[in-house]
Amino acid sequence: MTTSVSSDLYSSLGLTAQASTTTKKNDTLDQADFLKLMTTQLQHQDPLKPMDNSQMVAQMAQLSTVQGISDLNTTVESFQTAMANDQILKGAGLVGHEVLVPSTKLALETEGGASGTVAAPSGGQVTVDITDANGVKVKSVNVTADAAGEVSFDWDGTDADGKRMPAGSYSITASHTDTSGATTSLSTYVQAAVESVTVGTDGLYLNLKGLGSAPLDYVLRVS
Repeated sequence: MTTSVSSDLYSSLGLTAQASTTTKKNDTLDQADFLKLMTTQLQHQDPLKPMDNSQMVAQMAQLSTVQGISDLNTTVESFQTAMANDQILKGAGLVGHEVLVPSTKLALETEGGASGTVAAPSGGQVTVDITDANGVKVKSVNVTADAAGEVSFDWDGTDADGKRMPAGSYSITASHTDTSGATTSLSTYVQAAVESVTVGTDGLYLNLKGLGSAPLDYVLRVS
């Protein structure tokens, strides 16, 4: 039994099925059309008021402009195709690796823990609160920031009582308390494994294990 694949499947994935025969309708004049119009104009001009040299030069300049725009469009289309192919290759090369991306979620597996990073504005104390799907805080991870810069944090996957938490997605928030006691909210970045890539109409997306998808340009680090 054979199964036919509808072109709607390609559309739903943001892709375009390749047709065996492509028919393109020209809605603009090309160089041949322009020359034909000029020849016809010369044949039907008023003998008592022939086209002067300035008019001829102006129309020839227009012809050159039309041809230049056509060549430029072809070059841009080729460049866009090359860029798209290069992006796909880069995305495919990330499969199986871990990437650092901005996220307010942590993915916990049945074994092991989860990790992430924040950017401390100065020395002080960084606190990362972890909450479950019901919004209940299960644990706070405290890390000392010696100075301004990147501060990594690790969660071993247990709650405040040392009990192993079930696998799943957990929300995280981070704050920084400086030496004067002032508190600042921080953005969070997490490590996630790349399972696959998806080509969308607006670019390439990485499918991250336990976190969903993220645009390729969200990646800050690959490990």
